[in-house]
Amino acid sequence: MKKTKYIVSAALAVVLLGLSSCDSYLDKLPDNRMELKSPEEVSNLLVSAYSTKYPAYLLEMYSDNSDCIDNTGWTEADKFQGQAYHWDDITETGDDESPQELWNGYYKAISSANAAIEYIDKQSEEEKENYKNQLGEALMCRAYAEFMLSTVFCEAYDKTTASTKLGLPYPEHTETIVGQKYERGTLEDLYKKIDADIQRGLPLVGGNYSAPKYHFTQKAAYAFATRFYLYYEDYDKAIEYATKALGENPASQLRDWYSLSQLSMNKQVQTEAYVSSNENANLLLQAAYSEWGVVGGPYSVGDRYAHGKVLSKTETLQAAGPWGNNASVLNYKVWSNSSLSKYFLRKVPYEFEYSDLQAGIGYAHAIYSAFNTDQVLLERAEAYALKGEYDKAVADVNTELSVFGKRGGNLTIESIKNFYAGIEYYKPDAPTVKKELHTSLVTDKDTQEPIIQCILQLHRLLTMHEGIRMQDVKRYGIVIYRRTLNKNDELVEVTDTMDEKDPRRAIQLPQDVISSGLEANPRNK
Repeated sequence: MKKTKYIVSAALAVVLLGLSSCDSYLDKLPDNRMELKSPEEVSNLLVSAYSTKYPAYLLEMYSDNSDCIDNTGWTEADKFQGQAYHWDDITETGDDESPQELWNGYYKAISSANAAIEYIDKQSEEEKENYKNQLGEALMCRAYAEFMLSTVFCEAYDKTTASTKLGLPYPEHTETIVGQKYERGTLEDLYKKIDADIQRGLPLVGGNYSAPKYHFTQKAAYAFATRFYLYYEDYDKAIEYATKALGENPASQLRDWYSLSQLSMNKQVQTEAYVSSNENANLLLQAAYSEWGVVGGPYSVGDRYAHGKVLSKTETLQAAGPWGNNASVLNYKVWSNSSLSKYFLRKVPYEFEYSDLQAGIGYAHAIYSAFNTDQVLLERAEAYALKGEYDKAVADVNTELSVFGKRGGNLTIESIKNFYAGIEYYKPDAPTVKKELHTSLVTDKDTQEPIIQCILQLHRLLTMHEGIRMQDVKRYGIVIYRRTLNKNDELVEVTDTMDEKDPRRAIQLPQDVISSGLEANPRNK
């Protein structure tokens, strides 16, 4: 399979950080902004306020969902995959999921959002009423892009340390000055600005879209707010917005996992059903240039670093939880093949757009379910658990299991406590589903910790392959390892460890951004 990488324009990053080659951007974009004359034209502009990049591939390689499997013939997909797996500062720039491309893609989206906001803010008070939906969408897009950048390039938010941790530039105006310089500020500053945009934008979101699942509808906005405020440690708001997104009968809003599991695992049948815009559970879909559908899918690409048999059977898809053995009681089928190292669910589609059919080259695409009701429900469960409202947390877990499990949800606080009490904490040579939590979020080891363990385990399964697991690793201070396994699934060696204080948890900024003067993420000497 011959592939050509799609490289998005780096124009915004150029302007944002004062690099070279910015004249064409400055010559063109201001003229385009002047052409805005109606709400419809602003809505058209906001299509580009959603990035065409997504960090699932990078973050899955980076997290504890990957091992190195040393078998003859199994190789890395490319240098980028190897650098991501080994937690190196990534120098590759051509891959669509590289830090460089993610940075460019999300700041380009922010630039479009800022153009819309600036235009709307210049309208008369009477005229602004006609643009309120567009303003709400633009504010949510800007907040979302900054939030996604923070999940890659920043440490996890901790209210006790956020004022001392590095944030990211948060441009709130269109750029007209060549060489404009920015400071990173603190993580506290960054989250306050995201909070402000959400609070301003959320009441305004609405309107009619030709493809609503690809825009911030009201439900999608509530889902984003749920995740943000969970991470921001504002659990009351997380619960409030999750409840608004889920409605009075959450079970009716969840994915029909049984029907999904009955679809063919061949070709793109299951994957396209998972990200279908007709799926009620999908609240926001994001189309992206991405090769994760290949590297993480049923293809002989990138086999050396993968979610393999050992991970599947001891920690994830085929392990056991307080609900029973995953392989027999949960509504999914695990794809595996003796000729490949990978064990996975069919979630991420691989679509190929040919630019030259005869030469067999073009662009790889994927669609991601950026927010869905299953995620929102477990995020609400986590917020309840962190508030000490354990009955409500377990009730939400059981609601999820009513569709995700074959036996429904019948867990109790005591059954959860008993299950995790009977398991040793994870060790790389004796893996289990229970990992030590190094965090101030959990204050009660007797009841709160096992319930959080349960939620984290179920969340890991529900979001498998979607890049979200790394956020749980960061937020809960979970220590992860780089293990090399041989072809017989035996541990050969542990080659590296990322503990809860390791600065590599924040992926390094692109090198040209650092060279332009923006402060790099710290690294151990």
